[in-house]
Amino acid sequence: MSNVNTTFLSTALHQPIEKGSSLWHDAWLRLRKNRLAVFGLVALGIIALACFIGPFLSPYGYEDQNLELGAAAPDAKHWLGTDTLGRDLLVRLLYGGRVSIAVGLSATFVALTIGVVYGAVAGFFGGKRDAFMMRTVDIMYSLPFPIFVILLMVFFGRNIILLFVAIGAVEWLTMARIVRGQVMAIKKMEFIEAARSLGFGRRRIIFRHILPNILGPIIVYTTLTIPAVMLLEAFLSFLGLGVQPPMSSWGVLIKDGAEKMEEFWWLLVFPGTVFSLTLFSLNFLGDGLRDALDVRSSKD
Repeated sequence: MSNVNTTFLSTALHQPIEKGSSLWHDAWLRLRKNRLAVFGLVALGIIALACFIGPFLSPYGYEDQNLELGAAAPDAKHWLGTDTLGRDLLVRLLYGGRVSIAVGLSATFVALTIGVVYGAVAGFFGGKRDAFMMRTVDIMYSLPFPIFVILLMVFFGRNIILLFVAIGAVEWLTMARIVRGQVMAIKKMEFIEAARSLGFGRRRIIFRHILPNILGPIIVYTTLTIPAVMLLEAFLSFLGLGVQPPMSSWGVLIKDGAEKMEEFWWLLVFPGTVFSLTLFSLNFLGDGLRDALDVRSSKD
């Protein structure tokens, strides 16, 4: 009997120990299997790299005008053609991508910061404080957001920094609701009760124990907020309240192209195609992250 036990222990000791995997590692493996999400990630990387590096490789500046050339169709010198002022459309498209991406990321960061803190506080404390805070959100939801942003920009002036803040200030409401619901679901779990019994303060419980456990939904909604912000910027630029000349954004280029699309088709087709591809890629990536971070989708 002892020989059997000895053989069993020897065999068990020599077997390789299977390493565990983290949630993020499993999520990455699931994300890699989603072809649309991988396509979105690769496409976004290429577009971002082209926008931030491409203008340095071009002999033209985004302000350089050639009035004699005017609006010329795509050729060997100007791959995407020129606008009515003779400016190279490819360079302006890449510079406009910088602005649109910067607006999307910066305004989303503002919305993320406000929404996460606001929703976490409302969900954790509950009661009258939660009721008051969420009724405030409901009231702000009833306001027409584009008009609110327009009023902010008209009242405080038009500049790129205000555009970041103004858009972010109206895009945090849904994030606050999502975070509140997640916090209310997790605050009654055993590890939160253990943290309370150990005497941890409310701030530490919220930011050190609750928020790290709801990063999945926050990340997913963030990827879906960026295209919404970029669409709002394009809408404001289309109305003439966004980025001001001579700077450009994809919204400005689409606006200019829409006004002259019957004569110069390339002024609308190329900016619209790149903008649409970016939005599709962000949505594909967001859907992929949602599925990858859902632990119930794991078959392990």
